[in-house]
Amino acid sequence: MDMFLMGLCVAVAGVAFVALAFGAAMRSEPWKSPAQPELPSVKAAAPARFFSDRAPVPSAVSPLQVPIEVLLLQIENHVRLEQAAAESFLAFPSQALLHRKTTSPFVN
Repeated sequence: MDMFLMGLCVAVAGVAFVALAFGAAMRSEPWKSPAQPELPSVKAAAPARFFSDRAPVPSAVSPLQVPIEVLLLQIENHVRLEQAAAESFLAFPSQALLHRKTTSPFVN
C-alpha cells in the first residue's frame, strides 16, 4: 500500500510539472526580462555577391507557369509506370526485375 501511494504521489507531481511546462510553452505573449533593454532595429545588410561588383539585374521575364493539369497528368503517368513495374514484379519475381531502373522521368 505504501508503494502504491508513493507511486500515485509521484505520478500526480509529474502530471502537475508537465501541465506547468505545457502552459508556459503555449503562452501567447513572449517572456521578456525587465533587465534587458530594447535593442534598436537594424536594417538587413545587402546580400553578398560572390566575385561580383555589379548589382544583380532583376529579370523582366517571369518564370514559366505550368498549368496544374499538366502536372497532374505527369504525376498520374508516373504512378501508372510504378504500378506496372510493381505488378510485373509480383507476377514474375526475379533478381533482374528487382534491380532494374525505372522508366519514370521523375527519378533522378
